[in-house]
Amino acid sequence: MEHRLDLTGTRSILSNLEEYRAAVAEIATRANRTLAIYTTDLEPLIYDHDLFLEPVKRLVLARSHARLRVLISNPGRVSREGNRFMMMARRLTSYIDLRNVAPEYRSNPCSFIVADDKAIAFRQQAATWEGIVEFNDVAVVKRHLAYFDEVWAGSLVQPEMRATAVDC
Repeated sequence: MEHRLDLTGTRSILSNLEEYRAAVAEIATRANRTLAIYTTDLEPLIYDHDLFLEPVKRLVLARSHARLRVLISNPGRVSREGNRFMMMARRLTSYIDLRNVAPEYRSNPCSFIVADDKAIAFRQQAATWEGIVEFNDVAVVKRHLAYFDEVWAGSLVQPEMRATAVDC
């Protein structure tokens, strides 16, 4: 069963897992070039789900320039066994990069996904499903993308850890 987000404006409040999962799927579907994901532990209820995996697969296989960057803020909690997103990342290393967040940035409890420079699903507290999805507020998206880029630059991974960043 596919969930499509019912939007009356450009910003919607999300209050539960199903709403957040649908928002993330919509973000992934709308991506044309890039996805940037800031996550605590690859959140399997979101990122190991067909609603997310299918549009990501379409994005990277249809566009040779597509790129997914994933920052993991609590790599010790990542389940490495059976995670389909992790398996996809290992197969598609030209498109998907995983990095562990550097220790100095790990105190940020948020979780978000950004498509290109135009859409975001954001939770202030990754421990809850309450958040927002925004499709047209470029200033909000760019602010979060700037933070992501800052953390990404400070969270370099050794080449041999490519797609296995969670080995911490």
